[in-house]
Amino acid sequence: MRYVDYIGNLTRLAVEIVNGDDPSELRREMFLQHRIVEPDPERLGEFLPRLLGAVEAASQGGPLGPVNALLEQHPPLVRVDDHNGEGAPHLHFAPNGEDAVSWLGRSCSAALAHVVCGDPAVTIGRCHAADCERFYVDDSRNRTRRFCSNACASRTTVAAYRARRKAGH
Repeated sequence: MRYVDYIGNLTRLAVEIVNGDDPSELRREMFLQHRIVEPDPERLGEFLPRLLGAVEAASQGGPLGPVNALLEQHPPLVRVDDHNGEGAPHLHFAPNGEDAVSWLGRSCSAALAHVVCGDPAVTIGRCHAADCERFYVDDSRNRTRRFCSNACASRTTVAAYRARRKAGH
């Protein structure tokens, strides 16, 4: 595993949780590989505002305060792991088997710190579609993605086309 892939997966996980998405295959696999049980909804609800603030800050390249606050509340515990010999050694930011909110806090805070520091391989954006507040991880080749999904991109394109047609009449 390349280190940037791990940072990217943790960033995608943070974005998925902030967006309130149903658990994806990535989330299920990350939790399984790291022996994490799905978080208690109440504890996750208490954690979400801090994670949201850090994701939002990372999507804008700062301010640093929300990411630093998350790092202070959930300091990473850096360790090298190879998943019991089943993978290449790579850095982890939290111990396997830790409670979900602590693991998410440690892992996501470290990943978002990389993003807010300008790691060029992983960037976060916020959807440009009207009435959409979702975040996305921009893994496009030239980092110019503007929408969280094809649905938002299409809806925006159709609305712009209709506005141009209406203005022409």
